[in-house]
Amino acid sequence: MFSIALRRTGKRCRLTGSLVARADVPCSTPRALQQSRRASNGTWRPVSVLDEWVAREARPISLRQLMVFGRSLTESRLISSANYVRTELPARIAHRIRDMQQLPYVVVTNPHINEVYNLYYNAFDCFRKLKEVKTLEDNDRLCEIIGQNLKSHLTVIPKLAMGILECGGLMDPVDLDKFMNTILRSRISRRVIAEQHLSLTETFNSSHFSPGAKLSESDFIGEVFIKCSAKDVIDRCAKAVTALARSTNGPDVQVPEIKVVGHLDASFPYILSHIEYIVGELLRNSVQAVIERHQKLDDTTSLPQPIEVTICEAQEHVIFRISDRGGGIPRAELPYLWSFSKGPQSQKRLENLGQVPRMAATMQEHHVEDELSRRDLKTPTYQSSLSSLTSRPPNLRLGMGLPLSRVYAEYWAGSLNLHSLEGYGVDVFLQISRLGNKNEQLATRASMDAV
Repeated sequence: MFSIALRRTGKRCRLTGSLVARADVPCSTPRALQQSRRASNGTWRPVSVLDEWVAREARPISLRQLMVFGRSLTESRLISSANYVRTELPARIAHRIRDMQQLPYVVVTNPHINEVYNLYYNAFDCFRKLKEVKTLEDNDRLCEIIGQNLKSHLTVIPKLAMGILECGGLMDPVDLDKFMNTILRSRISRRVIAEQHLSLTETFNSSHFSPGAKLSESDFIGEVFIKCSAKDVIDRCAKAVTALARSTNGPDVQVPEIKVVGHLDASFPYILSHIEYIVGELLRNSVQAVIERHQKLDDTTSLPQPIEVTICEAQEHVIFRISDRGGGIPRAELPYLWSFSKGPQSQKRLENLGQVPRMAATMQEHHVEDELSRRDLKTPTYQSSLSSLTSRPPNLRLGMGLPLSRVYAEYWAGSLNLHSLEGYGVDVFLQISRLGNKNEQLATRASMDAV
């Protein structure tokens, strides 16, 4: 049984599982029931069902497991994958619903967070009722439901971000950031397993695929890019970011050169949209900083200082160092660099987020597909997971690029760190697991219950 106390600000009705205003009457009274039903828009939600799913541990996966499982794709393996997704998604969603239920009442009733709560509960209710997948036709129906949910949840990131910013004075910023990191990491985990299954299904149904054929020689196993070239990722993202800078600042703007040095043959297994999102955000920040600094200097006789990307391949890791001379980060902003909820630009970020209704977070949303040169790579027919924020103009700053990039980097047990020298520039260090044998990093149980 979970706690019905809501940080002294509200109560939860045991019968409905919805959040109700604090009252002096027991939860089982008609008055409390009426309040709870109004709070949940009249929807009766049996909390015992949620308790059952929260009690289940998530089953973490690694990139290597995804590759090994998908190498020999047969009908039985595809159906096994379908049933893993069918049971894993509601368990992981249930943990996050419980986290939201443990927030103070005044926070969870924020319209943006409440909208996310309802999206999550509707998805949980949908997936928990699905019957066992036994045939390919059953799997096709499951894939259709997964695709619909992926699309409907594209509003989650901006809605959460706006809700967190609006509730900045109602909770400790440390707790808000912990909540946001947990929600986002869990969101990535669900979309990884969902999109991997959609991709395997797409491969199995393709006209040229022979069931049981080995996929070990293919560039992709589902969503996993087996030999993700570090230099190729940098080159594709550099072209996209350069094109974006010119389209935003004018075709005559002097864009800094992006030099790549070090271990240029380094490769690793990874999900391409994840690494492109992170590198795209980091390069975009550096390019814009250098352009703005060069414009302030009003020096038309020389080119902007180049950005240098160093690739280092170690036994277990590949490390990217991105160095720019864009003037560094103001000291006043450094304490809030990794925060979703607090900072000197919070109000401006909130206004900008209102102009971004959907945020899937992939490089596919760049509107510069040609510059990415990805026509020879995998382009899914469904809406992929992490739509990139880099398609927005640089003046529409959301303050989410760095903290969101760190969440993505840490998801596969990597890391992202930054060192700034104010008045000179920034060095960013991105570390990626080279072997693909690290499990996804996620909170297996409702994180707020563990506090």
